Amino acid sequence: MLKAIIMGVAGSGKSSVGAAIAKKIGASYHDGDDLHPQSNIDKMAAGTALNDEDRAPWLDSVGRALAQSNAPLIIGCSALKRSYRDRVRAVCPQTKCIHLAGSREVIEARMSARKGHFMPVSLLDSQFATLETLEADEAGFSVNIAQNLDAVVAEMAAHLIDEY
Repeated sequence: MLKAIIMGVAGSGKSSVGAAIAKKIGASYHDGDDLHPQSNIDKMAAGTALNDEDRAPWLDSVGRALAQSNAPLIIGCSALKRSYRDRVRAVCPQTKCIHLAGSREVIEARMSARKGHFMPVSLLDSQFATLETLEADEAGFSVNIAQNLDAVVAEMAAHLIDEY
């Protein structure tokens, strides 16, 4: 059964892609931002990047949500560092990681266009500085987001066909 996180920097499309792929394959999608403690949301909204200590309980919550699900589940979770992904997999070992990869220019344009999100564009540089792409021994794959939503979803579905 599919247990996956859609990872990437803020503005890479985790929420829109996650909802679309979940609908296409009959899974549920949850936005990992909803699992952040309020203190983390307040910190990011104030323009302060989270540190590893801040992220630990959030990553544990993501792992628990995946592990406890009795149905295919995809969670949007930045999971920028290998250690973060390892922390989620420590709770839910079968977690697959799907990296939404894109250039800073593409992502900044998307972030600038969205309204009402707590993550400011000013934190984008810290996101890219933190990003560690998937390693060969990690279950998962990357998708280039410099294509339209339908193409991103089709590419993901092709990779996930054996999971659902």
